[in-house]
Amino acid sequence: MSEPRPIDHEERAHLRDERGFSPPVHRLVPSPDLADHVRRFWLPVWSLPPGEVTVQRVLQYPVCLLVVTNHFATLVGPTSGLSTRELTGSGWAVGVMLQPAAGLLVAGRSVDQLTDQTLPITEATGVDGGRLTDDVRRVVGDSADDPDVRMQAVLLFEEALRALPPVDDEGLLVNAIVEYAEGNSEVQRVSQVCEKFAISERSLQRLTARRIGLGPKWLIQRRRLHEAAERLRGPEPPSLARVAADLGYSDQAHLTRDFRKVTGLTPGEFAAEPRA
Repeated sequence: MSEPRPIDHEERAHLRDERGFSPPVHRLVPSPDLADHVRRFWLPVWSLPPGEVTVQRVLQYPVCLLVVTNHFATLVGPTSGLSTRELTGSGWAVGVMLQPAAGLLVAGRSVDQLTDQTLPITEATGVDGGRLTDDVRRVVGDSADDPDVRMQAVLLFEEALRALPPVDDEGLLVNAIVEYAEGNSEVQRVSQVCEKFAISERSLQRLTARRIGLGPKWLIQRRRLHEAAERLRGPEPPSLARVAADLGYSDQAHLTRDFRKVTGLTPGEFAAEPRA
């Protein structure tokens, strides 16, 4: 059986802190047999000087997360706004970004009940969260810098996730819908998603509520913001009017409104922040 393998690119949803800083984040794709359930694993490791604080910012995808750290273990529902995490001292985390289809299987309930919620991992009824937490903490301990230890922790996650049932046809459909909406810049209207998958808008609304906890319009807006953030942190200052037009906004003001509503910053303010 193939093992998880490292990802060598930075995640565009990760905005770093306002200084452009991020601790090292080790990312891995799952073993092939879990591809319908898992998008990727990520393992940040940090050690900050006394008194220093970093607030990491992420424009999350429409998925649930399972996270085990040396201090807490949680089931994280889909986040409609900006996800932030304050880091101090030294620590580590082992997290799994689930596929859209897997949230319901892991949580044991409709995902719209989890939107913008963070719960103890023991409430994830599809896995043995208590055992997983104990096993990961025992393996990682104080050795999170060791790549072999990190791989062992990921394999423990995979072992726990293999207890889930196979993804059903509805789950495969929602995985495909999210992949289509996220991966195609030309998708700018919900009607395009409906046409692609021969589904009514009402049925699409019900499906996305149950399986990802967010509506199809959100999918399109979040992809636009991911693309905007990626362009804004490039080496050359972009034309905001050009970015807005390329992403399908009617004008620059609409891009600015959406970006500020979610991140708290205007595109110009974000572009002016230091880069790593």
